[in-house]
Amino acid sequence: MEITGGCLCGAVRYRATAAPVVTRACWCRLCQYIGAGSGTVNVVFPKDAVTITGELRDFASTADSGNLIHRRFCPQCGTHLFAATAARPHLVVIRIGTLDDPEIAKPDITIWTAAAPTWACFDPALPQFEGQPPPVA
Repeated sequence: MEITGGCLCGAVRYRATAAPVVTRACWCRLCQYIGAGSGTVNVVFPKDAVTITGELRDFASTADSGNLIHRRFCPQCGTHLFAATAARPHLVVIRIGTLDDPEIAKPDITIWTAAAPTWACFDPALPQFEGQPPPVA
C-alpha cells in the first residue's frame, strides 16, 4: 500500500507505506482554528511508515488533552499537513485534505464533540467522544 499527498503549492510531499491506524473527525478548539471554524479530519499512520520531503515549519502548543503537540505546516503556502504528540511519538497525524486521494480514509470516530459549536454536524453512524478518546496502538 502506498498513500501520497502534499501541500497546496507542492513544496512538501509525503508518502505513507502502511495502512491508516485510525481516521478521526476532531472538533477540539485548536482544530477549529486550523479548520477555519470547522473541525479537522485526520488520518493516523505509524511514524516509521511516513516519508516527508520539503521544508516544514513547526508550531508547538498544548493540546486540549494536555499533551504537547507539534503541528507542522508548509512555510510557502501555509498548508497544515501533520501533527505529532510527545505522548505518542510512534504515530504521525496527517490532515486528510492533503491526501492526493482523500477517499481512502473515511472517518472512524468523531472526537472532542464537547468543544464543537452548537451548529456543528456529526455523522450519527460514527462513535462520538466528548473529549480525548482512548489511545490508538
